[in-house]
Amino acid sequence: MQLLVLKYIGAHGIHSQAAIAERLLVDAPAVSRLVDRLEEDGLVARRAGENRRCVRLEITDAGRKECQALERAAEWVDAQARTYLAPPELEELSRLLDKLQTGLCQLLGTEPAAAPRKDDPSCAPATSNDNG
Repeated sequence: MQLLVLKYIGAHGIHSQAAIAERLLVDAPAVSRLVDRLEEDGLVARRAGENRRCVRLEITDAGRKECQALERAAEWVDAQARTYLAPPELEELSRLLDKLQTGLCQLLGTEPAAAPRKDDPSCAPATSNDNG
């Protein structure tokens, strides 16, 4: 779960704990504990948001390196899948996984996660001079 949180912050630009909780289908305290661990490991930093109720999550350089390693691992798994599955089989696998996700979301009474947004209305980004 920590890697998913890191990916949402680093790769998808989601900076609020509430938005992450919604995507992971967990409660806010669970996300807070996950972010606590990521912060202790130096992968994420909490920054002040536009108001006192909002905390903006920022990925650190160490967190970016972890995201890159995760991306490389996912690319490796995809390459291995292409080695053992023909293109029609890969399409079928993707279709079945989408179907499973939809069914599980219906069971939980939620919608499948939409494509991540660069902006998150629940916590407007603070102005910063992020150098990378």
